[in-house]
Amino acid sequence: MNDDLLLTIEAVRAAAATALGHYRQPGAVQYKVGDDPVTVADHEADACLRRLLLGARPGYGWLSEETADDPVRLTRSRVWIVDPVDGTREFVAGIPEWVVSVALVEEGRPIVGVICNPVRGDLYAAVAQGGAFRNGQRVFCTETETLSQAELVVSRTESSRGEVTRFVPFLGSVRPLGSVAYKLAAVAAGEADLNASVQAKHEWDVCAGDLLVREAGGIMLTLDGHPRRYNQADPFIPDGLVAGNPQLAAAMLALIRNPNARPPT
Repeated sequence: MNDDLLLTIEAVRAAAATALGHYRQPGAVQYKVGDDPVTVADHEADACLRRLLLGARPGYGWLSEETADDPVRLTRSRVWIVDPVDGTREFVAGIPEWVVSVALVEEGRPIVGVICNPVRGDLYAAVAQGGAFRNGQRVFCTETETLSQAELVVSRTESSRGEVTRFVPFLGSVRPLGSVAYKLAAVAAGEADLNASVQAKHEWDVCAGDLLVREAGGIMLTLDGHPRRYNQADPFIPDGLVAGNPQLAAAMLALIRNPNARPPT
């Protein structure tokens, strides 16, 4: 097995155990810009990942939601892209839909991706040109062909704000699910057909999940219709995303782009 994949799995499992120790007792919650929460679990998981990953690969770059950005990463050919707890809102609320998410990028393209939901005991892993796996078993995106048959997983926040309401009549079903990374992992594992978001994201939210979906036979596109190239100077992704098998992803992207679309009768 790929040495970087093994290292990433080991580090993600350790960070997930660290975060799990604070689950349902997260302590004081602080807020970053707006209403974005952060807890001691985020910081301790971040420190754990940094120690294990950079300790083993000191020549790699580092980009994490919970670490001050260092532009030296832009000079490195390989860079860890890390979200130590993706789905902190769910973590704080006691909803078991948060994950630890780590990707390794080479020259802008993800080559390793690992996502762990420690509450449910699930670990999703992928390596470029090596397939996607859930708990060691190969997984694939679904082969659902039409939106009317598809289950879309979405953000609880976007759902509660009505930002996906207009899409509901076109779809088989819509299910709110936790973190962005977790939604992408679910799509890669065939646990849902499709993920779409109309809100901005960051590279650490999506990078590992992007590789999982690709290696499971699907595609993730930002709403400009292109795959993301990672380790950009600005990790902010100003539009949303679609992910699923290529046919569904293309259909969902077209629907999002067409505000005048009418549902089938």
